[in-house]
Amino acid sequence: MAGVKKIIEKMKNQPSGIRFEEAEKVLNYYGYYQVRAKGSHRQFRNADGDLTTVQYDNPIGKSIYQGHII
Repeated sequence: MAGVKKIIEKMKNQPSGIRFEEAEKVLNYYGYYQVRAKGSHRQFRNADGDLTTVQYDNPIGKSIYQGHII
């Protein structure tokens, strides 16, 4: 959990410097699992059926993802 909290702080302070692996770790912690990989995007779903799409790029670098994971 300490690692996830540290990543979340990094997301808040430096949102354009988040690596895909860091976003994936946070999503997994909150119950999301990868359901689809197509091209440069990965889709994650949780038990409630909520779906989110994350660009597979390092760093992710899009401010559009701010607030969606946290």
